[in-house]
Amino acid sequence: KCNFSLYFLLEVERKIRANDREYNSSFKYATNSIKTSKYNPFTFLPLNLFEQLQRIANAYFLFLLILQVIPAISSLSWFTTVVPLVLVLSVTAAKDAIDDIVSTHVTNCVVCSRRKFFSLFHNRLISEKWMNVQVGDIIQLENNQFVTADLFLLSSSEPLNLVYIETAELDGETNLKVKQALTVTGDMGDNLEALAAFNGEVCCEPPNNRLDRFTGTLTFDSQKYSLDNERVLLRGCTLRNTDWCFGLVLFAGPETKLMQNCGKSTFKRTSIDRLMNVLVLFIFGLLALMCIILAVGNGIWENHAGSKFNAFLPREENTVFLAFLTFWSYIIILNTVVPISLYVSMEVIRLGNSYYINWDRNMYHARTDTPAEARTTTLNEELGQIKYIFSDKTGTLTQNIMTFNKCSINGKSYGQNQFHMHQLFIIFIVDFSFNRLADPKFLFYDHSLVEGVKLELPDVHAFFRLLALCHTVMAEEKREGDLVYQAQSPDEGALVTAARNFGFVFRSRSPETVTIEEMGIQRSYELLAILDFNNVRKRMSVIVRNPEGKLSLYCKGADTIIYERLHPSCSEVMKVTTEHLNEFAGEGLRTLVLAYKDLDEEYFSEWKQRHHESSVALEDREEKLEKLYEEIEKDMMLIGATAIEDKLQDGVAQTIEQLAKAEIKIWVLTGDKQETAENIGYSCNLLREEMNDVFIVAANSPKEVRQELRISVVFIHIVSFLQRDAHLKMCPDTEQDKFLIPEIILGNTPKVVQDENVNGEYGLVINGHSLAFALESNMELEFLRTACMCKTVICCRVTPLQKAQVVELVKKYKKAVTLAIGDGANDVSMIKAAHIGVGISGQEGMQAVLSSDFSFAQFRFLQRLLLVHGRWSYLRMCKFLRYFFYKNFTFTFVHFWYAFFCGFSAQTVYDEGFITLYNLVYTALPVLGMSLFDQDVNAGWSLEYPQLYVPGQLSQYFSKRAFMMCALHSWYSSLVLFFVPYAATYDTARDDGKDGADYQSFALITQTCLTVTVCVQLGLDLSYWTVVNHLFVWGSLGMFFILTFTMYTDGLFRLHPSFFAFIGTARNCLNQPNVWLTVALTAILCVLPVVAYRFFYSQISPTINDKVRYKVCQMKEPAPRPRRTRLTRRSTRRSGYAFSHAHGYGDLVTSGRFLRRHALTPSTGLIPTGRSPGFKPTGRSAGYSPVGREQNPKQKVEPTSLQMFRAVKDGSF
Repeated sequence: KCNFSLYFLLEVERKIRANDREYNSSFKYATNSIKTSKYNPFTFLPLNLFEQLQRIANAYFLFLLILQVIPAISSLSWFTTVVPLVLVLSVTAAKDAIDDIVSTHVTNCVVCSRRKFFSLFHNRLISEKWMNVQVGDIIQLENNQFVTADLFLLSSSEPLNLVYIETAELDGETNLKVKQALTVTGDMGDNLEALAAFNGEVCCEPPNNRLDRFTGTLTFDSQKYSLDNERVLLRGCTLRNTDWCFGLVLFAGPETKLMQNCGKSTFKRTSIDRLMNVLVLFIFGLLALMCIILAVGNGIWENHAGSKFNAFLPREENTVFLAFLTFWSYIIILNTVVPISLYVSMEVIRLGNSYYINWDRNMYHARTDTPAEARTTTLNEELGQIKYIFSDKTGTLTQNIMTFNKCSINGKSYGQNQFHMHQLFIIFIVDFSFNRLADPKFLFYDHSLVEGVKLELPDVHAFFRLLALCHTVMAEEKREGDLVYQAQSPDEGALVTAARNFGFVFRSRSPETVTIEEMGIQRSYELLAILDFNNVRKRMSVIVRNPEGKLSLYCKGADTIIYERLHPSCSEVMKVTTEHLNEFAGEGLRTLVLAYKDLDEEYFSEWKQRHHESSVALEDREEKLEKLYEEIEKDMMLIGATAIEDKLQDGVAQTIEQLAKAEIKIWVLTGDKQETAENIGYSCNLLREEMNDVFIVAANSPKEVRQELRISVVFIHIVSFLQRDAHLKMCPDTEQDKFLIPEIILGNTPKVVQDENVNGEYGLVINGHSLAFALESNMELEFLRTACMCKTVICCRVTPLQKAQVVELVKKYKKAVTLAIGDGANDVSMIKAAHIGVGISGQEGMQAVLSSDFSFAQFRFLQRLLLVHGRWSYLRMCKFLRYFFYKNFTFTFVHFWYAFFCGFSAQTVYDEGFITLYNLVYTALPVLGMSLFDQDVNAGWSLEYPQLYVPGQLSQYFSKRAFMMCALHSWYSSLVLFFVPYAATYDTARDDGKDGADYQSFALITQTCLTVTVCVQLGLDLSYWTVVNHLFVWGSLGMFFILTFTMYTDGLFRLHPSFFAFIGTARNCLNQPNVWLTVALTAILCVLPVVAYRFFYSQISPTINDKVRYKVCQMKEPAPRPRRTRLTRRSTRRSGYAFSHAHGYGDLVTSGRFLRRHALTPSTGLIPTGRSPGFKPTGRSAGYSPVGREQNPKQKVEPTSLQMFRAVKDGSF
């Protein structure tokens, strides 16, 4: 029993018996239900109260409530605290409940729409919901359905029990992947009786987050079968081009690998909230100090003067006890130093600013009918302090669309720039109507290439013939002429589609043949061999025999790889092609080089025999095959090159440029290949040729990773030192700093990694294997420091969990606010880990959106979210806090000064009605108006000058220093507000000769001075006056006088004499000229230091806000319209290698395992169904960029000693 209990605490292996719920339930495996809400009816009240009481101010007011029920202490009624406290807690709880209900409703609407599946129960299939799945169940999935749970694949409708899946929500890749069932289970097919009788037992690994591996065994009919990742379908995948499949549930619900990678939902709080907790503690200390001073003063006063008032004020003889009670009385009276309305006001401000995001038409995407949405209302001001952005690549920066843009054939370049002919679009677009099989969505702009095809130029025909033959694409023809291509990579799909439109149409394939239609004539080529692609070869080749019997090898790959294998006679064409490749790469296009070779029949027969022997060798098979490939792929003839555009989303480059000007660092965390990620980095200007260097970390051991990181750091420091040394030689008067070895190399482990001044710009590209070592505890600081020295960081081939780990690393060691943005389920973990999570509603599902704090449809909207809404929200919140603390500190400190004149008796200086209405009526609306409508400059200028965002990153608008300045200002104002009216009323007489220095008159004058002063101060703080602001400010002042005169009337006094004791005070006091002079003088004295300080500071050391506002005022022009300029990257970078393959697809094609059972016609491609007509390249691709590329191939220079110092292993080829 003890061992059985331990099994549940730490599961070391999982045992599952098919179709046996009783057996499987004994292990208490998780069900398939997923909790999407934070609360339920039972946990809402305690959990929400617990979260709210984490705000120290709320806990403080709960403590005050307890004090106020003690009669000996409280001089105020208990309801004066309980009503505001209950109101605050109730409003916040209602908002949290609505947010959770709405979020859960949206989640259920998205998820429930796809929750139906068929479960095998009592020899028949029944329709069930996802939540009812249990481990050990056998379920059926149909084409285009989401995989319900982690399944062991049993059988499918495809030959050899293959299934095709799309893993976009796991790794972001939309290209299809292939899984295959075991033969022993595949033979059951869709026989329900056999499936229901299946009683195999699976023993496998426990739940974990490794998406790329699975280990287990199947025991069936006394035989054991090995299980690996190829037999498993993971939750989050989508079944494609497969009519049906059956699977056994291995992991369900939170135990699935997808959910294991999602991370836990955390209660996110802004940096201002965290700062507020610290400041509230300081305020408590200040409050305690003031109360101690007043309590001591009370004790002293009671000893010296208290005995004279025994006849009027009976008291205890124990003065120490009296002082103790006075301490708590002042705790209650001075509680306004921590106003309870502060947090409610903050929630209202955040709610209002959230609606601005929802209503912003400039962030609405019309094509998909998707508005921006603030999915949480508690993080708005955090958007104005972002320092690091962590972005996914595919679907976030790119559109997942590849297009054939340009090409070079036999030294001639084809393809025009669409942008330069935008106005003449209709005139210049190529007409493919001559080709009945052309894809109508394919666009090209150079007529000369079509003319070359029509004129039957041999080189042009050879070029497109190669594209139509050298690939692993599958074709399906649902009806005559309606071709659908299924490509393992979108690059191949784009190339085959280009060949199709230019008259070389790929129609179908079999394991032995490839059928294409050349200019209307159908030709079948014998497929003799596929020399498959892998990351080392960086090329693929096919060997075919044409209908005339001629043998040819066609090859495509990276230019640096193909060039090494060309015949010497191609040198001239190669030079011209190289120039074209440089032009293509300079435009951010991804290139491939094409070559061919005619083969001798006798030689090929002998080579094929050796190839067969090597392919069945038990030892060194890969090495032997590689030698054979090298042998035959040489002395090839160059045909030309292709240029493919991996389309970025609209405005990505401009957005990145704007964010960079705002000092925001962008790190790309992608599951894609290194070459692809690097190419996209160059395309969107994250990486640039002007950078001093781009470091590639691709080692496979901890020692090598550490060495490469240290080499990068030392290289940066040496460059900085030499540049600084050169500067010092030019400026000998400058004090020379020592060259310091980086502390991290010496083994120091700081708690916070500070930003370092680096001369020059650098980039860092690190792959998933190296990142796994770099994130270990003994190396993470080295990685972080190296990364922070670089302008751009790209992490490729990373898992969802690694994305979250990178975000957590930056959060842990950098004093910076982070934002993560993505569009797929593989981004959920980093979205949850970052301070702010942004989801893009794209092609990879809604998982990212459902887990995000903000969502919209395009990456370009991020700049408006941060530079406009984020900056405004932060600025407004900071102004609100500074003003709120000012008005409440000033209000409270006047009580402190008055205590010295009332015998420390805990008497209030103000009327109780004024105390009640001060925060509720007199000052509430003006500050809310400022916090909802104020803006230093409008949206246009905010985007024109992204540098306005920087002060928010540095917390310049509200910090501990700003708080202390606010407290000092309040201290000064309270002195003026108390002593100026005190001096003005001391020994004075009214116009009628009566004494004007009574308590009630003094209280009213002080109240009036305070109200006018705080309104004047708010007017100075306002940068943008609107009708609403005027209404709130003047309306509040008017309301003060109206209510004051109303409450001080005879009628209310007769109704409640104890509540309205200031009878006639307003009428008798405010008709005196000296009172209004006192009010004016007090207001002027309070704001004069502020005006003087701001004037001199703006003249001596103006902020970026001052400069921009001055410039805007000088220009007297409307805000500029957002610029939509096209960025052209002038680059000499070579070889954007466009090829995204997974090793092994060549084997699948030639083995016939890719093929379906049924064909429509002899000319019909034998390819899975299920896609809409027309090829839609929406998957990932890879790019190639050699580590050791030349910085400028056009300039041949000798390496410097500094360049020779950097000895980084070149692992490109």
